[in-house]
Parts: sequence; structure tokens; C-alpha cells
Amino acid sequence: MSTADLAEHLQRPALRRIHPVQLQKDNQVFLGLQDPCMLCPQMMVVPPQAFQVMQFFNGERSVDEIASTLKLADMAPLLELLRKLDEFGLIWGPTCEALEDKKKHELQSGGAFAAGATKSLGEDPAAIRAQLEKWLDEAEDAELEGTVAGIVACHLDYGRGHPVYASSYRTIAKGPRPDRVVVLGTNHFGLGDGVVMADLGFESPLGRVSADQKIVERMRAATGRKLFVDILDHVPEHSIQLHLPWIQHLYGDVPVVAALVPDPVVGLIADDGARVGVDEFVDLLGHALAAEGGRTLFVASADLSHVGPAFGEPSPVGDQRRREVESHDRAMMKEFLAGGNNLVAKMRELKNPTRWCSVGCMSAVARLAKPSCIELIDYRQAVDEQGHALVSSASMALLT
Repeated sequence: MSTADLAEHLQRPALRRIHPVQLQKDNQVFLGLQDPCMLCPQMMVVPPQAFQVMQFFNGERSVDEIASTLKLADMAPLLELLRKLDEFGLIWGPTCEALEDKKKHELQSGGAFAAGATKSLGEDPAAIRAQLEKWLDEAEDAELEGTVAGIVACHLDYGRGHPVYASSYRTIAKGPRPDRVVVLGTNHFGLGDGVVMADLGFESPLGRVSADQKIVERMRAATGRKLFVDILDHVPEHSIQLHLPWIQHLYGDVPVVAALVPDPVVGLIADDGARVGVDEFVDLLGHALAAEGGRTLFVASADLSHVGPAFGEPSPVGDQRRREVESHDRAMMKEFLAGGNNLVAKMRELKNPTRWCSVGCMSAVARLAKPSCIELIDYRQAVDEQGHALVSSASMALLT
């Protein structure tokens, strides 16, 4: 095969988002190219030097230019790498689009996203409920006055995050069953730069969670397909799924409105009307909820700061860095506790120095719930022994 024989989309190859996973076989190191959306049932494996070549697949260089930059005497390995990447749907183009369409069809036929992060709880519903109840019992009673309209909790794994989940969900454990729960999360791995709403249910070890189809259809009527075009972003995303067992444990089969909310500090890549921004989403969802009526509980699935070498910082996290992070977190939480109106502006002004990942869903929940006050219940930092990564989170209740 020569470059002239390449399909048009491979002439200037653009690699989809992937996550390399180190593998070892026969004392040799390889990299598995993990596709977050799992378009292909198998994972492509390459040697480390091939991954270095793939860094040039950004859509800006032609294959000939890449070969010239790399000073390749033989084009055959480069062309074979491109062919295999395309076969696995890892290059933007018709093959990838066909695999996306197939994946979407499979999801629509099944009616729900498969359980992902929640499988860490196990498979025994009785044991899972007992564990959730134990964590709830261990959380202190915040003794709040007023009705809880919404909560903020983390999306850390349960091992690190269960105290924050529990302190948030304990505030609503004895409250009335809502007609629906709106869960707003963060898009960690997906491609959509606008809000991505789910029109399907979610599987969890406690059974299937249904989507609130009445709200979904109202939102679809208002936006067309813009809210749902990047629906595959929900496949690998944990920020929604980790809350579902808590909701099921407390409320049974209550329907859920699930959406991934981008960072409003950054804004849309292209404000061309092809995606739905945070402001438009909040306005439309507010109107849809008011029109449908009933009681809605809001959940912001929100981690706060992300610091340390794992997030690009040069030094391990020590006591001084932990104090700096807490000081910044509390200053930003103060903006949120005052109603949330100034959080986005403040983060934009400061350029989000500790990489809060959930400004979008927090500000959206505050605007939707319209609380009379917001109470901080708990604040924690999860940091590994080597100081490689620190992630902070907080439990809060929005009261009316």
C-alpha cells in the first residue's frame, strides 16, 4: 500500500481520544489502546514506539509529512499502523462513525447503559444495601432545618469517597420520596463540549434505573438532537453512575434525569449552536421541570481540587500543599455557599488554579434548586501515601 491508496480520512490522520494502558507479556512492555466508549470489543495493543508515532496523528500533518519528520526509510509499518487503528475505530472517519452508530443502536435496543463503576459494590443486592446502610449510619446527622432540595457529593470511588456520599445522602434519608432525581455530573472522558443528556436508563447492581422520559421528551422537543448527539460519553463516565445505588437504596425505582455538564469557565469550543451550553440547559431544564410538576431532588456529583504529579504538578503533595488547597477550596466553597452565583466568575478570574472539575454541575444545581441557603456538612482530602495525587470533595445540602 502507498499513501496514494489511503482513504481520504487517513491522509491526515486524527486520533480519537484513547487511554494507554501498560501491559506486559514475556518480559516485554506493550500499550493497550483503551477506547473509553468501547466501540470495538477488542483492545488494540501496540509497542511503545508505535504510541510515540501516534502523537503525530493530530489531523494537522499528512502521512508523507509525518514520515518525513520521523525520517522513515520504509513507509510500510506506518501505513499498517494506520490501517489497524482505523480498523479498531481509533481514527476519526467513516469506520469510527459506523462503529459509533452500531454502539448507539445496541444501547437503544438494550434501553440502558451497562453498569460500570458501581460494580465495585459487588453483585449481592442485600449485601450492597447493608453496606450503604452501614455507611449512612456512620455519618453524623447534620440536623438541618428546612427541606433539602438538593445535595452536593463526590464522585470518588467508594473506598475513598463513601464518607462524603454518606454525609450527603443522610440529609435526605428520611425525607419524602421525590418524583424524580436530577443527577448532574462531569464529562471526564467524553468528546462532547456541551451538555450531554441521557435518554436511556442505567444498570446498577441494584437493578435498572429508568430515565424520566417525560422530561427527556420535553428537552428533546426544545433542543432537537443537540443534547443527545454525544450520548456515548455516558458509556465510560462514572460521575452519574456512582450515585445511582444510593438513590435506589433510598427511593427504589424513582426515575432519573442524568446529564454531564461541562465547565462554564472554559465555554464551548465552537459556539455554533451544534451543542447546548450550560446557561441554555439550565433555562430549558428549569422550564421542563416546572411544566411537568412534582417534586424534584437535585444531585451535583462534584469533586473539587485535583493536585499533585498525577495532574501535572512537579512536586509530591505535602502538608503545605494540602493547607494551600484547603484554603483555596474553602474560599471557593464560600462563594458557592453564598448561593453559587459568583462561583463561575471567581473561578474564571483565578483561572481555576487547583483544577476543580465540577464547577459546571455545581453552579447548575444551585440555579435549578434555587435554595434559600446552602450548608457545608463535610470537607475531605483524599491523598495517596506517596503524595502523587490529592482530590478534595465536600458534602453540602441545598435547603429551601
